[in-house]
Amino acid sequence: MESISRISSVLETARDLTLDAAQSAGAVRSLNPRPPRELPFLQVKKLLDSRNDREILDGLRKVISMMYRSKPCLPYFSSVVKNVASPNIEIKKLVYIYLLHYAESEPDLALLSINTIQKSLSDQNPQVRAMALRVMSGIRVPVISQIVSLAIKKGCGDMSPHVRKAAALAIPKCYRLDPNTLPQLVDYLTLLLGDKQYYVIGSAVTAFLEVCPERVDLIHKHYRSLVRKLVDMDEWGQLATLRLVPVYARKCFPKRTKTVNKSKAKGFYEDEASGDDNDDDTAREEVEFLDPDLELFLKACKSLLQSRNSAVIVSVVRCYLDLATPEYIDSAVGPLVALLRTPQDIQQVALYNIVAVCLVRPQPFVRYANHFLVHASDSSDVARLKFELWTLIFPHCESHIRDMILSELEHFTRAPDPELVQESVRAIGRCAQHDSQASARCLRLLLNQVSSQDGNLAAESLTVIRHLIQQNPQAHTTTVIRLAQNLDTTPNPDARATIIWLVGEFAGVDSEHDIAPDVLRILTKGFADESEPAKLQIVLLAAKVYLHHLNRTKERDPQPRPAPSPPPSSDEWPGGGATSPRHDSPSLPGPHPPEPEDHPIPKIWSHILLLVRYDTSYDLRDRTRTYRALLSDPKSTQLASLLLLAPKPAPHAPSPSEHRKALPLGSSSLVLGTKVGSGGLELPDWVKEGEEPDPSVRDEAAGREGGRGVVPSAGGERPAAEALDVAVREERGREKGKGKAVVEKSLEDWLGEVEEEGGEEEDEGESEEGSAGTETEEEEESEYEEVTDSEEENGEEGEKRGLVAG
Repeated sequence: MESISRISSVLETARDLTLDAAQSAGAVRSLNPRPPRELPFLQVKKLLDSRNDREILDGLRKVISMMYRSKPCLPYFSSVVKNVASPNIEIKKLVYIYLLHYAESEPDLALLSINTIQKSLSDQNPQVRAMALRVMSGIRVPVISQIVSLAIKKGCGDMSPHVRKAAALAIPKCYRLDPNTLPQLVDYLTLLLGDKQYYVIGSAVTAFLEVCPERVDLIHKHYRSLVRKLVDMDEWGQLATLRLVPVYARKCFPKRTKTVNKSKAKGFYEDEASGDDNDDDTAREEVEFLDPDLELFLKACKSLLQSRNSAVIVSVVRCYLDLATPEYIDSAVGPLVALLRTPQDIQQVALYNIVAVCLVRPQPFVRYANHFLVHASDSSDVARLKFELWTLIFPHCESHIRDMILSELEHFTRAPDPELVQESVRAIGRCAQHDSQASARCLRLLLNQVSSQDGNLAAESLTVIRHLIQQNPQAHTTTVIRLAQNLDTTPNPDARATIIWLVGEFAGVDSEHDIAPDVLRILTKGFADESEPAKLQIVLLAAKVYLHHLNRTKERDPQPRPAPSPPPSSDEWPGGGATSPRHDSPSLPGPHPPEPEDHPIPKIWSHILLLVRYDTSYDLRDRTRTYRALLSDPKSTQLASLLLLAPKPAPHAPSPSEHRKALPLGSSSLVLGTKVGSGGLELPDWVKEGEEPDPSVRDEAAGREGGRGVVPSAGGERPAAEALDVAVREERGREKGKGKAVVEKSLEDWLGEVEEEGGEEEDEGESEEGSAGTETEEEEESEYEEVTDSEEENGEEGEKRGLVAG
C-alpha cells in the first residue's frame, strides 16, 4: 500500500508539472492572447473554498484579474479573506492584494483578518513578516492605528533589513491614518535613521520627509552616517536624501568666506612685474569657504553623477547649484549634457534643466556646443531649447564656434516651420546684442531676410533689426536708408510699420542724410491703400517730421514774431493747412531762402490731417487729434518734443527662460514655467554665522560606525589605530590617577612598552619572593600588594637615612 501511495503522489506531482509547463508554453506561443474567459460566480467561489492549494490559487488569479478589469469582486470578500491563514506564500500575496483593494469598503470583515496578519509578523520567513507589516499599514481603517503602531515598533527591532524597511515605509501610512501617533512614530524614525543598513536608511529618510521634515534636530547625530551610505542606497533613497541634505545644510552650515591673495598674471621673465609692489600687497579677494561636513556631502555626491537614473543626476546638480562652489558645478556639466542621449521625452526635460544651469554658469557648456546641434528628428520645443543654449554660450565661444552657431541659425531661417523660423531669427538677435563684435554679421544676416517672400520672417527680422539699431543709432544711418528702399518690396503690414517707425525715430539724428520728408511724401500718395498699422506709423512720421521742421525754424529765427492767429478749434479739420500761423514767420537766411508758406512739410502735414479725417478707424482719428493738439502752436513745441522726440531706451531681449531661474531644478514647475504646488521642501536661506548648531552634535553617532577602518570626528577622519591609542592612554591615566596629560605614543610604542613592563614585573617578582618568605600563600592579592608597597617604602627610607648618615 505504501508503494501505491508513493506512486500516486509522484504521478500527481508530474501532472502538476505538466500543467504548469503547458500553461507557460501556451503563454509564450500566443502573441495576441485572448482575454480570459469569465467563470460563473459559483464556480469561482467553489475554487476559493477548495482545500487544494492549486485550485485556490487559480480562483484567486481569476478574482484579481477581474478586479484589475474593474469587474465587481466584492461578493468574493469572505471567501478570499479566509485564505489569509494559508501557509502558501503565493496565496498570501494574492489575498493581501485583494485585501488592500477592498478593506476600506468592508472594514468589519477586514478586521477579522487582523489577528491572522498579526501572527504573520512572527513568521520565520522575513518576506512574510515584511508583507504582513506592509498589508497591515495599508488597511485604511482608523480603528487599527494603535495596532499598526505596535507592529511598526516590532518591525523596527527585527533582524531582517527587509522587515525594517517595511516598517520605515509603514510610518507615513500610520501617520495619515491617525496623526495623533506622531510622537511614537518620531521615536521609531530616530531608531531607523541610525540603522547600519543602507537598505533601511533610504526608506527612513523618505518617511522623515513626509512625517516631520521640520525636525532637523533628529538628523544631527545621523548626518555623517547618511552621507557615507548615500552611494549604497537605492535610487529612491538617494533622491530623498538629496532633497533632505540641502535643507539641513542651509540650516546648519553658515556661508563663510575668507580673504586670500589674488593671483596675478606674471610675465615670461621673472623680472617682469605685472604691477607695483604696493598693488601686490593689497591684491586680495574674498573666496567662499565650505564647512568640512558640507564638503563631505558634496564629495559623496560626485560618484552619483555616474548613476543610470537621470533624476539622481539632476538632483546632484541641484545640490551643487544650491550649496557648492563653481568648481563642483563645472564637474557636473558633463554628466548633465550626457542626458541628451536619452529618449526624446527625457531629453526635453533634461534640456530645461541644462538651460537653467547655463543661465547661472554658461562657461562650462562651451566645450559641449556640438552636442546642441539640432537633428531632423527633434521636435520644435527641443530645437527652441537648443537655440537658447547657443545664444547663452555664444559670448564665451571662440570664433570658429561662433561661425558654426550663426551658420546653423541662418540655415533654420529657411525652415518650413514658422515657429522655428521666428525662434532662429530671435536667436540671431540675442547673439548680436550679447556680442558687439558679431553684431555686424548678425545684422547682415537679418537684412538679407527683409526682402523674403515670407511675411512672418520679414516682420520678425525687422523687429530684431530695430532692437539692434536702437542700441547704436549713429552707426546705423545707412541701415535705415537701406530699409527705406525696401518699402516698395515689403508687403507685410507689420514689416512696413516697423520700417516707417525706424525712419521717423531717427529722422533728426543726421540732418545731412535725413530721408524722412521724402519717405513721408512717397507714403502720402498711397495712404488710403495702406493697412491700419502702417497708417498709424505714417501719421506718427508726419508729426515727427513737422515737429523737426518747427524746431529748425525756431532755431533760425530766435526773435519774437507777431502773435499768430488763433488755431482752429478741436472740431475743425484744417483743410487748408497752408493758411496757418506759419504765414507770419520771416524768410530763412541764405541766398535763396524758401518762404515758410511755400515749404512742403506744412502742406504734407495738412494733407495727412485731411486724409485721416475721412478714415474709418476710430483709433487712427483719435491719435491724429492728439498730435494736432500738440502741434497747434508753432512757438510752443516743448511738450510735443518731450512726447514725440524723447529718446527711447534700447530694448534688451532676455533669454526666454530667464523667468525660470527662481524655479527649483528637476521640478515640474521648471518644465511648465510656473510654480506648481509646493514643489517639495522649500530651500531656506543660509543660517547666519554664530547661530548654527554646534558641530559636536554630529559626533554622537559617529563612534558607532564600524567596519570602515576610520572613526569620524569633527575635524575629519581619525585612523582606528590612533583612536585605540588615545582610548588606551585615557584608560591608563584614569587607573594611575595622573593629573597631567599622557604623552602621545603610537600603537607600536605602546606594544613595546607593554613588553618591557612585563619583563620588569618578572624580575621584581623573583626578588620579592626571596624577601617575603615569611608570608603565607592564603593571603589575598590586595593584602600582598599593600605589604610589598609598605616594605618598599620602608626600604627606601632606610636607604635615604644611610646615605645621610654616611
